[in-house]
Amino acid sequence: MNPYAVDLEPFFGKQVEEGTTAYAGAPLPEGTAPAPEEAIVEALRTVHDPEIPVNIYDLGLIYAINRQEGGNVHILMTLTAPACPVAGEMPVQVANAVAGVEGVGEVEVELTWEPPWTTDRMSEDAKMALDIG
Repeated sequence: MNPYAVDLEPFFGKQVEEGTTAYAGAPLPEGTAPAPEEAIVEALRTVHDPEIPVNIYDLGLIYAINRQEGGNVHILMTLTAPACPVAGEMPVQVANAVAGVEGVGEVEVELTWEPPWTTDRMSEDAKMALDIG
């Protein structure tokens, strides 16, 4: 069991607080090359909101990817709504997906509600997939 994982039980059916953070990964061995941002983005594209058939990156739920020393990564993300049923689970899924990328060390995924998500943040592909003009 990941000692950094967020306990999800308290979040089911409740609004998750600003700043809720999930952790995954481990420090990289000295001299390991850090992952390129493109590899991190590809990992993010493997995570989907179960209610929307588009990945979280193309939905525009990822506000920032900050690559840090030692291959560590801090991700600032949001969800479509604070009371989203997977709000407590999604940051954990994101942290685990990114931690699985070669060249990524420790991952910290922070949830924010500001600015609120809107469909304007979606990629053109995501808008087409969901028939949003």
